[in-house]
Amino acid sequence: MIKKMSPSENEFDIPAKNCHRMVILGSTKVGKTAIVSRFLNERFDDQYTPTIEDFHRKFYSIRGDVYQLDILDTSGNHPFPAMRRLSILTGDVFILVFSLDNRDSFQEVQRLKRQIFETKSCLKNKTKENVDVPLVICGNKCDRELSREVTDEEIEQLLAGGEPCAYFEVSAKRNTNVDLMFHALFSMAKLPDEMSPDRHRKVSLQYGDVLRRKSLRQKKFREGGDAYGIVAPFARRPSVHSDLMYIKEKAVGGNQASKDRCVIC
Repeated sequence: MIKKMSPSENEFDIPAKNCHRMVILGSTKVGKTAIVSRFLNERFDDQYTPTIEDFHRKFYSIRGDVYQLDILDTSGNHPFPAMRRLSILTGDVFILVFSLDNRDSFQEVQRLKRQIFETKSCLKNKTKENVDVPLVICGNKCDRELSREVTDEEIEQLLAGGEPCAYFEVSAKRNTNVDLMFHALFSMAKLPDEMSPDRHRKVSLQYGDVLRRKSLRQKKFREGGDAYGIVAPFARRPSVHSDLMYIKEKAVGGNQASKDRCVIC
């Protein structure tokens, strides 16, 4: 009988360099949660439910190494600007989403892109680290071509700035270009391509302990290139205090203990 697994800090020993947070930002009703659903479950739900803030966690076993990816699906209303700034400060990779049939949502992405690079630049000046900001902009709902409000020229102007980013027109509903977008994002972040939705085997909860079996670290698995992923059940967003302490440690240089391992809160 295979034991069900609820991932905890005791079961995973993940180096800090293998722990990352992906933050998805954009206006309401642009399809942020639909893109996350495609990423996690390869599903699309037609029913719209406003997002307050959703947090997900996914573990990977890739060529003998274990990775942790936290996914923060933010609210489009951003009633608390300080929380949005904290999400940007703690994020490692970013997806900005607008709807091609909604000009206001495109203008919001323009503001968000500027805010991300300004915020990260401020943090970089304090930490003295030369860190890139992997960022992909998604024009969602490309299946509604007849309702399009954002022109190609406007998009080119958005991408023409000095900040490096990639752009994809996607349809979460039809799953158009979603996988390609994640390939590009993880490539920019110098993360394994196997983290993309179509490049690893989805492991169900009851078989989740495959991620921590010693056999996965054996040579034959490293050479075989097999990759597994499991969505952690009941994942909880780290507390605001934890995030603030993380930023404080980065700003002052941190300590060796926090750099050597990933703390699962």
